[in-house]
Amino acid sequence: MKIGDKLPEFNLKGFDDQFHSNYEYAEKYALAIIFTCNSSVQSKAYSERFVKLFERYEEDNFGIIGINSNDDKQVPEETMEMMKLAAFHFKLHTLHFMYLKDEDQSVAKKFGAKVNPEVFLFNSKRELVYRGAIDDSWENEHMVTSAYLEDAIESALDGIEVDYPEIEPVGTPIVWKK
Repeated sequence: MKIGDKLPEFNLKGFDDQFHSNYEYAEKYALAIIFTCNSSVQSKAYSERFVKLFERYEEDNFGIIGINSNDDKQVPEETMEMMKLAAFHFKLHTLHFMYLKDEDQSVAKKFGAKVNPEVFLFNSKRELVYRGAIDDSWENEHMVTSAYLEDAIESALDGIEVDYPEIEPVGTPIVWKK
């Protein structure tokens, strides 16, 4: 995907055993799609930060969706059962934070996602306004000097252009089916 592209349609099964589509988030002023997983060291490092980010902006009508596209045949940690454990660990069932499984990897391919985690932020018109990294320090939350995603969310919620619309994501490559 390129900046300005429209949000692709999807309908994926969540940790709650229900299917969720992009249409459920139509009223959100901004929507972040985060390709993430259970096994990537970077995704694990960001897990709590994703929840904090969501909680910080939920009242501003911000939505966030985690999508796991890793092949669970090659990485057993990526099965729906393990996703459910992760979701309950982070209390996602008490939030409006959905964690979905992209079983056939078609959604990751539509987006052009490459690594876990990788963010795609859409504005109220569902145009891609930011793509890439969360911040500049996945190893240590307290060492962050540039909060790329947070800055982009602020801009999207305010209806203004994002200063840095693309920052190369740092993560573990998505495990593609063989």
